[in-house]
Amino acid sequence: MRNHYWTCSKFADWLRGTAKPKAETGDGWRVWTKKAKTAHPFRYWLADDGLDYLQTIFYWPTDKLYAIKYYINNRWVTRTHALTAHPRDIKPGDWCDVGNRFLPCLFNELVDFVETELAWWHLVWEKKEERKKYNAPWWRFGWWNLRGWRCPQAGLDNLAWQAALIKDEQYTSVDDPGFGQPTEQAVRAKEILELYTWWTVTRPARPDPMKISGWSDYCDSRRKADPDDWILSDDKIDTKPMLDQMHELEAAYEDEDEAMMIRLIKIRQSLWT
Repeated sequence: MRNHYWTCSKFADWLRGTAKPKAETGDGWRVWTKKAKTAHPFRYWLADDGLDYLQTIFYWPTDKLYAIKYYINNRWVTRTHALTAHPRDIKPGDWCDVGNRFLPCLFNELVDFVETELAWWHLVWEKKEERKKYNAPWWRFGWWNLRGWRCPQAGLDNLAWQAALIKDEQYTSVDDPGFGQPTEQAVRAKEILELYTWWTVTRPARPDPMKISGWSDYCDSRRKADPDDWILSDDKIDTKPMLDQMHELEAAYEDEDEAMMIRLIKIRQSLWT
């Protein structure tokens, strides 16, 4: 992992005989590459291939250290080889059927993405003074960063910034029908925020079907009336309406969970930094 490349230096521009653009479109890069190779073929090779080979040799020890560092991070800190559930959703040691693991594992990974990856991305571009408001520890940046630090607010602030992006003059021409509209990145950020909010705020606040239907209170009253034989004893109360309401609400929750999980799957290609 490097924060600069010799092929993008001023020396490389001098050696190549053609200055490399700071940024370009895909077509723009193809046009520039063709012109640069045609103008000075050997000098282009020296600047773009030769310097890259030399830098790889020069940074070999550092590259190996970074490879070890990120293996440790990926293997034991962020565990990028696995989808994991938070202990509040699946307690370690408890049995959970495969079909019931998908929802908590996928959405817990979404939470981690927002609160760790996007938080890191947001702070990377902030000035040191701005970072203080998030109380980011010193080891959160530089070589020691292992992406284990969590900051929900920084992640949410990043989503808010992304969601506000519009197609302006830097993005497209004023004649474009989409000028002034949210960018694709903004649309995806809004969807991520909605899913994150649903999992962390909306879903936990859903009423308990057993409680709202009255089934829990009914069972509690039966236990108090006959602790030894409350299930088998006769009762004049018709429980069918309570059970119907409970089952109807449980089915609605199941449909909602499935719909939200599908929405999460559809934006999976946007979950990267």
